[in-house]
Amino acid sequence: MQRGMFDRLRIRARYGRAFILGGLLVALLLCIRGAAAPDSFRFAILGDRTGEAQTGVYEQVWKEVAAEGPAFVVSVGDTIQGMNDASAEAEWLEAGRILKPFQRYPLYLAPGNHDIWSEASERLFRQHAAHPVHYSFDYGQAHFTILDNSRSEELPAQELVFLEADLKAHAGQPLKIIVSHRPSWLLNVALRNPNFALHQLARRYGVRYVVAGHVHQMLRLELEGVTYVSMASSGGHLRLSGVYEDGWFFGHALVEVRGKSIDFQIRELSAPHGDGRITKLTDWGMAGLVKRDRRESSPAK
Repeated sequence: MQRGMFDRLRIRARYGRAFILGGLLVALLLCIRGAAAPDSFRFAILGDRTGEAQTGVYEQVWKEVAAEGPAFVVSVGDTIQGMNDASAEAEWLEAGRILKPFQRYPLYLAPGNHDIWSEASERLFRQHAAHPVHYSFDYGQAHFTILDNSRSEELPAQELVFLEADLKAHAGQPLKIIVSHRPSWLLNVALRNPNFALHQLARRYGVRYVVAGHVHQMLRLELEGVTYVSMASSGGHLRLSGVYEDGWFFGHALVEVRGKSIDFQIRELSAPHGDGRITKLTDWGMAGLVKRDRRESSPAK
C-alpha cells in the first residue's frame, strides 16, 4: 500500500546567473508540486469492508472508485474480519490481493476494531497499512488527521493529545478533515451537546468534517459549523431495516475539492449490489434521507 507522502523540495541560488537559474528551477518545481497536488482534485472515502463482509461488494466498490480516477482513497477501517491473531496475517494478505489491481491509488487506512484488537494485530496493521495507528497527511490545501479508536468506544486521551498537536501544527491549511473508525461523537452530536473534547478541538482549529464508519449506516449531523459523517458500508453487512432511505446500502463517497470549497457525492453501488443512486451529502440527516420517496422502499441488495 502506498504512503502517498509529498516530498518538500528546496533550491538555493547565490548570485548572478546561478540566482537566475535557481529562480527558474524554483518556479519549475512549484509547477511540478502544483501538478502533483492541485487546488482542484477529487478523492474517495470508503466505508467498512468487513463486519461480515458480503461477497463481491468491496471488489465492486473499488472498480467503481477506480473509474472515477481519484487522487487518493481514504478508508474508515475494518479492512479485515480479524479478532483472531492466528488468522490475521492471512486475512491481510487476502486484502492485499484484492487491492493489488488498484495500488496506483494511495490508500490511507484508519484502524478499525476488526483490524486492531491486540498487540499482535497492531503490529500487522502497521506493517500492511504502512502507517502508524494515528497519523496525518496533506494533499494540496487539505489536511487529514487519522485517529485510532479501534479498541475504545471513546477517543483515548492520547488520541486527543495527538489531534490537538497535529491541528495546531497544520493550522494554516484551509480544509481540515478528521477520520476515525468508531463515531465516538455520535451521541453528543445527536443530543446537540458541544461540550466534548473532539468537538471543541474541531471548532478551535476550523475542522470542516469529521468522518467515521463502524455502524455501516449513511448519516449526516451538524453541530456549530462542523459536519459529522457516518459512512455507508463498502462491504460489511447491512443492519436493521436494510432500507436505502434509512441509510443502509453499499457504496462510497466521492469528494470534489475546488479551492476552499468541498462537495461530497454519496454513491450507491450499481447492480448487482445496488441501484447506482447518487445523492449529495446534504440530502442525508441523522435518520437517513431527509426527503424520502413516498413509494414503498425495499431492503438494499
